[in-house]
Amino acid sequence: MNCCVRVLWSFLLLLPVITEAIEPISVGIAITLASALTGFLSHRNFYCNFLDCCSTEEALNSTALREKLHENVFGQHLATQVVMKAVPGFIHNSNPKKPLTLSFHGWTGTGKNFISKIIAESIYKDGMKSKYVHHFEPTLHFPNRDCVNKYKDQLQAWIRGNVSSCSRSIFVFDEMDKMPPGVIDSIKPFLDYYEQIDGVSYRKAIFIFLSNSGGDRINEVALNFWKSGKNREQIQLKDLENSLSLGVFNNKESGFWHTSLIEKNLIDFFVPFLPLEYKHVQMCIEKEIKARGFKVDKSSVDSILDEVQFFPPYENIFAKKGCKTLDKKVDYYCYEN
Repeated sequence: MNCCVRVLWSFLLLLPVITEAIEPISVGIAITLASALTGFLSHRNFYCNFLDCCSTEEALNSTALREKLHENVFGQHLATQVVMKAVPGFIHNSNPKKPLTLSFHGWTGTGKNFISKIIAESIYKDGMKSKYVHHFEPTLHFPNRDCVNKYKDQLQAWIRGNVSSCSRSIFVFDEMDKMPPGVIDSIKPFLDYYEQIDGVSYRKAIFIFLSNSGGDRINEVALNFWKSGKNREQIQLKDLENSLSLGVFNNKESGFWHTSLIEKNLIDFFVPFLPLEYKHVQMCIEKEIKARGFKVDKSSVDSILDEVQFFPPYENIFAKKGCKTLDKKVDYYCYEN
């Protein structure tokens, strides 16, 4: 029971003692008011404003999600388009046929983890720290390739237990390219079109997979567009989605190698994260400087940009690490000055 409610019930139990000298009408009014207040404080919409609750259909603020993506994510028109449509559409569907499954692909520093964080924060007050958001790191949770069967059983038990507690659970699988092949197949039943499995419905859960696999193909398409004089915003999901799914499916080093999740078409969106250009990295730097309360200084921005490595050789179009590690460089230059 909520602590506020417990206090009020204690107050109600003490009313006969502390109100002996008060008129009966006053006592009646006090009891009525206390009961009404108890009901108000007990209402889900009230205490969920202060506590992290299992999400309902009304929990997602689509406008806030859109604004957060536009203000904080640079150079990823495909990813933002998918997330802005797929996540609100899924959350506001009171009867989805299956869980929402998103697979993010691209080189390091392009925003895969960052957008996952924004999704979690748009649904839960505590974001990635919420007890309803579960983050898996293969090198931590599944380090030994000789223990695949053990990991399968553990993963099924973790997901079953958490969805039983909250149907709107979010599961984020990081570095899928380091996941031992075969482990992820254990969750196939939970991603399928079953109404229930052993009395538990998984249809309102969200599964997000993050991987560097497919990054080379994404970079190749982006470079070809640049060389042909086309704007990167002209790249469409259909230009990459099929090649991404086939690429990771046939990659023996990927956790998706020959997985039934792809074979049975259970992943809803393969989302490419494009390599970041000079202007996008500059925007990341300026955002980091403003976040620390400093005024954007061109000399500091240029100094940080001088340390960023770009590729391919001679053209130097895309940042090798995207916006990763820029926060540390901003700290160095800002506090040095």
